[in-house]
Amino acid sequence: MGKCLIKSLNPAEIQLENIFQVMEHFNFSKDMAAAIVGGPKKLEELIAAGKIYANKSTNAQNSKWKCNAAQVLRHCRNMRK
Repeated sequence: MGKCLIKSLNPAEIQLENIFQVMEHFNFSKDMAAAIVGGPKKLEELIAAGKIYANKSTNAQNSKWKCNAAQVLRHCRNMRK
């Protein structure tokens, strides 16, 4: 019975989930996040939909955006050719 359980687990999926858990504690800049998801407009749509958490450290106009790295990576664009 134990062998069936081991075969049903996908090691690549487990590793990917581990990466997401580690990245929860990191942030990307708005420019880096936009490059990963497919552009600034796509990033703004994801933020508006609540799929990516983003905030500014201060309310100043020129303060930098911080986007949750794990959520950005979950919504990355397909980069395969």
